[in-house]
Amino acid sequence: MLRTSSLSLDTITLHQNLLDGDTIVSANATFELGFFSPGSSKNRYLGIWYKNAPPHVVVWVANRETPLIDTLGMVKLDNQGILSIVNGAGKAIWSSNSSASGTHINLVAQLLDTGNLVIKNGNEISIWQSFDYPGDTYLPGMKMGKNFITGQEMYLTSWRNADDPSPGEYTLRPLMVKGKYQQVYIRKNYVIQSRIAPTNGITWAGRPTYKPNPSYIAKYYMIINEDEMYYVYSFNSSFLMIRSIITPLGKEEVWHLNTKTQKWTQDLSFPSDKCDGYGVCGSYGICSTVAYTICGCLKGFEPKNKQEMSADNWSSGCRRIRSLDCAPDEGFLRFSNLKLPDTQNAVYDQNMSLQECEASCKINCSCTAYANPNITAGSHGCLLWFGDLIDIQVYSQNGQDLYVRLAATELSVNSSTSLNGGFRSGSPRKKRVMVITIFTTSAGLGVILALYILSKAKWRPAASRANTIAKVLDKDHNISCNKGSIELTVFKLSTISRATNKFSIENKLGQGGFGPVYKGVLKEGQEIAVKRLSKSSKQGLDEFNNEVICIARLQHRNLVKLLGYCTKGKEIMLVYEYMPNKSLDWFIFDDSRKSLLDWPLRFRIIHGIARGLLYLHQDSRLRVVHRDLKAGNILLDHEMNPKISDFGLARMLEGNDSEAKTKKVVGTLGYISPEYATNGLFSVKSDIFSYGVLVLEIVSGKKTTGFVHEEHNDNNLLGHAWRLYREGRSIDLIDASLGESWPVYEVLRSIHIGLLCVQQRAEDRPTTTAVVDMLAGEGSLPSPTQPAFFIQGSESGPVSIRNQSINEVTLSEIDCR
Repeated sequence: MLRTSSLSLDTITLHQNLLDGDTIVSANATFELGFFSPGSSKNRYLGIWYKNAPPHVVVWVANRETPLIDTLGMVKLDNQGILSIVNGAGKAIWSSNSSASGTHINLVAQLLDTGNLVIKNGNEISIWQSFDYPGDTYLPGMKMGKNFITGQEMYLTSWRNADDPSPGEYTLRPLMVKGKYQQVYIRKNYVIQSRIAPTNGITWAGRPTYKPNPSYIAKYYMIINEDEMYYVYSFNSSFLMIRSIITPLGKEEVWHLNTKTQKWTQDLSFPSDKCDGYGVCGSYGICSTVAYTICGCLKGFEPKNKQEMSADNWSSGCRRIRSLDCAPDEGFLRFSNLKLPDTQNAVYDQNMSLQECEASCKINCSCTAYANPNITAGSHGCLLWFGDLIDIQVYSQNGQDLYVRLAATELSVNSSTSLNGGFRSGSPRKKRVMVITIFTTSAGLGVILALYILSKAKWRPAASRANTIAKVLDKDHNISCNKGSIELTVFKLSTISRATNKFSIENKLGQGGFGPVYKGVLKEGQEIAVKRLSKSSKQGLDEFNNEVICIARLQHRNLVKLLGYCTKGKEIMLVYEYMPNKSLDWFIFDDSRKSLLDWPLRFRIIHGIARGLLYLHQDSRLRVVHRDLKAGNILLDHEMNPKISDFGLARMLEGNDSEAKTKKVVGTLGYISPEYATNGLFSVKSDIFSYGVLVLEIVSGKKTTGFVHEEHNDNNLLGHAWRLYREGRSIDLIDASLGESWPVYEVLRSIHIGLLCVQQRAEDRPTTTAVVDMLAGEGSLPSPTQPAFFIQGSESGPVSIRNQSINEVTLSEIDCR
């Protein structure tokens, strides 16, 4: 509902208030700004809409989350360049948060014919614009992406419904990661629902049914540099206007307006069919709406789970019929007319030719596929995929070529078949059954032999074990394999002894499950930390193998770096970079030191830990679950940057597995997720639970274990945080040592994210990507459900939970170490 009285101007100047009922109109009467009520709502919002283009189409709303409840509101511009909406009581309910630096002369807020509201000074220098804060509508000239300097992201968020413009469940958001080829996702509460494939040099490749109107020209540009990354599109027509929106039901729609007929026409609605859903056919699966069953496997692959396949459930995806071994006769099979796979696990080089792209993929055993995403004539560009291929679809038009790595035997089998998007939907040929059986039997015998050797090794004396490890490491040292290579320094015992002053008590930093930790200084002056295997350690040998064989391949600014190792006789040692500021628990749980961590520093630590987890869970060449994330395992470097450490209990997830199970549960009381503690199930969501506990500890300055709040009879931190949240008093959780110098919004958002991470059900917890996005973004958050209260008490050491079966009744026994 509108109450308009145009001021016949396109600007708001100093001391010229815009009242409810007044509007300003852009120079060519294209857009209008004023107060309105959406649908049947009586709330009032400041918005921008198309002028003289029925029905009333709003493209931007200022106060989406803070509506006025009457018509007494007004808009005013102050002498600092801040545009505000104030209610009848004179209280500001929304502001632009802009500030003019330098001259404040002739400040104005101007509505442009692009639909952009700009605040600028007399020198025509823009200090704020509405295009930097999009709602549900994407207009020509508007950026969608990320500014890496400010951290600000620009993406679309749906309305909640036609009567409520507050942020809804859906977002239309590009992949905003440096070094990645950009694509756009539709997410529901941070979970990917659909993916619009990357631009192909002409248009969006993931919208095959989109047919641009011949009456206009729309060009998309992808800009990537050190400072920012964004999409923008230009539009050229004398009588048409165009807009893209994300609807409250999660669809991207493209509409154009004919200004001569004043009619809107829809050019696109996406997703349009089941194949547009994200990854519906699983890894290496391919979706086609023209096939009898929409899902099948790429040629050279077969279904992982035939039982699920028969029930039309392809979530498990497909697997290779012949595994890769990096043999020289491996090659690539071309599939045409495809939607290219998700590029999150791909790298891009814009200068490579297709031939150079193939050669680059061929020499890297981890490369699974390659393509040139740019279909314009004579174009260069190379996408290399590492890992599983997911979200592939056959198109009737606008498709692209994908070259998939296959074993030599599969290339010969498929050489006579059609390569145009071919896929296998039935069972693999019977001829292969015997071969697979032989391989499976051989693999089984190999596992039995390996277990026998390991059982023998357990009974060897320490010196023999050390020699065995040394031989294994010497064999693996600097040898490339499909999963990467180990490049570590082998330190002499004399070097370590000299660096640590013969392991003197003055150099001892602490004690862990592996053994004592010492500070050392190498001859060239480099400071190191040395973990020395204790003779009484039960977990030391396993931890050593984990750290050297697995974690040595992981490199990230938020992971502690393993420099090398030393094995000599009975001595087994790991050498790390030295962290001068010790661990997070040394600060956060000490009353005399916690005040040294102000809020900006705590928030930076929360961010850093999340980025380290994202690398472990998704971005590294291995998918690693830490299993013992806690404040004591977060080390701080000289600039107080957090580093995740102690990977002795970490485990890798194989292939496309999302979880694994163990009979021996290890970790630390208070940080263990309920599904892991009770059923031995661990996944990335187990680490997310531990991370949520950490966030609440960092905000409150309290340990999760041993926590007691006598006034409310709360006997663990999660329960206390949950009660305060439900009572609307989350602010009371904040560490008193922070004083009053913290931003309320940022702190409350951190608590909210922490509670989302510690929810009882693993599937309710956000993904690691979602956590990082929520920390960096400003959008609305889903409501958390009740957190898990699995273990209560004062013990905080590592635990092991063993399952014992007695007369078919399973008991869980918890051992504290």
